[in-house]
Amino acid sequence: MPWPADRTALDRLDAHLEALRDGAELSLPQDRIRPEAGNDGGLIQWALDRLTDMPREPEDAFVRQVGGLLTEFRSRRCPWNAAALRLLDDTYTFVATGPRRSEDWAHDVRAVLHRSVADPRGWIRLDRDRDNPARRAVPAYPFDPPGPSELPGRLYPLEAEAAVAAVAIMAEEWQSEPAPVRSRPDREAVLADARTLLDRYGPTARHWTNATAAASDPSPDFLAAGLQGTASNGFLTSEYLNGLDLFEDLGLIAVTDDEVGVFWSFGAY
Repeated sequence: MPWPADRTALDRLDAHLEALRDGAELSLPQDRIRPEAGNDGGLIQWALDRLTDMPREPEDAFVRQVGGLLTEFRSRRCPWNAAALRLLDDTYTFVATGPRRSEDWAHDVRAVLHRSVADPRGWIRLDRDRDNPARRAVPAYPFDPPGPSELPGRLYPLEAEAAVAAVAIMAEEWQSEPAPVRSRPDREAVLADARTLLDRYGPTARHWTNATAAASDPSPDFLAAGLQGTASNGFLTSEYLNGLDLFEDLGLIAVTDDEVGVFWSFGAY
């Protein structure tokens, strides 16, 4: 596996574990992943010890164990990762951040949707479609994003607290949600995780959503509506691929001078 010279040992180990989880047969490049001084070194040694102790056979069991190790490694790496995994890893969502390189941030958002840029801080992205064969037909699958000149016209500005609520309800399912966030006993913990995710972008970040409720009010009550009560301008492809229909979505975009964050929830069956 080629390792870019500018990647830290944490990044290299993350990539190695991800490749193993995805079924690659790799030996551990000990010369490129060494425990470093400080807390990072402790995390790396912990993960290496766990990996070394895992039996390689049967293969399917090894892959499952590596997947669990990768999730825990990412959670321990930073609070942002942990919040993303707690809040949104169990639902059909896309969570990714990219660098701000253009004066027109719509270009940067499209780069994130097309997976053509990496997270500037090396933090996780949630993207179950990153290796989906459907991307051969629709490169941004499940998105079919409008062009940069049209994209802002499909979005509406949001106040910061409404943006937190929009991300929080992405923890819900689009159909048959038994426990909307508004009625969960851990409601405040869910909101705290959503706030952690958006705090990354700082107090001067601007927030945008495709939810049509924000067209007339930058502070719609997302918690009261929940996903099932939230209409939006669609950003999804209409192509029917791999037997999956995409029927609804809710998106939130955070824009700063340095980064663009994209949070998206999909309804599918």
